[in-house]
Amino acid sequence: MKIAISALLISTSLAAHADTPEQLAKSKSCFACHATAKKLVGPSFKDIAVKYKNDKTAEDKLVLKILQGGSGVWGAVPMPPNQVTDAEAHQLVRWVLAQK
Repeated sequence: MKIAISALLISTSLAAHADTPEQLAKSKSCFACHATAKKLVGPSFKDIAVKYKNDKTAEDKLVLKILQGGSGVWGAVPMPPNQVTDAEAHQLVRWVLAQK
């Protein structure tokens, strides 16, 4: 019984940790093309936050970009659509826009 409870607590702890926006970004391979503070293939998360800082429609625009892909805003390299749910896309965008 103690082993089952311990296993449940560990799995619950890991699930909660994996649900942080940064962990979600890592699990969805966002960091393959983006970094927090420097340009890689795509812009840094901080640069995105600065660009959209005063744009009240930014969350919806960026959610669509994640879900559908896009190009031209940050250069010629296109961003492919990502395999995330609508809720995950919103969670990721809110996290990106909160970068300082």
